[in-house]
Amino acid sequence: MALKQHRTSILIADDDADDRLLLEKAFQKAQLESKLYFVEDGEELLEYLYQKPPFEDAPRPSLIILDLNMPRKNGVQALREIKENEQLRQIPIVVLTTSTAEEDILRTYDLGVSSYISKPFDFSTLLEITKTIKKYWIDTVSLPDDSSR
Repeated sequence: MALKQHRTSILIADDDADDRLLLEKAFQKAQLESKLYFVEDGEELLEYLYQKPPFEDAPRPSLIILDLNMPRKNGVQALREIKENEQLRQIPIVVLTTSTAEEDILRTYDLGVSSYISKPFDFSTLLEITKTIKKYWIDTVSLPDDSSR
């Protein structure tokens, strides 16, 4: 399965620098070999996906991990735009956010999110979540090819 991991990439959209660092450490401990990319808000996420400067050479992500509460353009707005775009809508999106609000859960599933996970408050639980994401989304399911732009 390691070969498959090398061909996959995960784009993480989260405005909190500490959360990005913790996710990176958790995926390292989970032995994820896929490439991780980070953006800090919904606007930057869309710039990355549309390959606007400075992301002209950015690879298409195999999976997006999306926080909902971000500045400029929040996760729901970005999710809506991604799922309305014919070239981007196939990319699976996992929401990983602090919100446990039923309305956020329902709204994101209505918009086409693949999974909704509430952010844990401790690293050991985050590690278990990243292991689960890796096992399911990277090691098990078939994802659209990175090069299918």
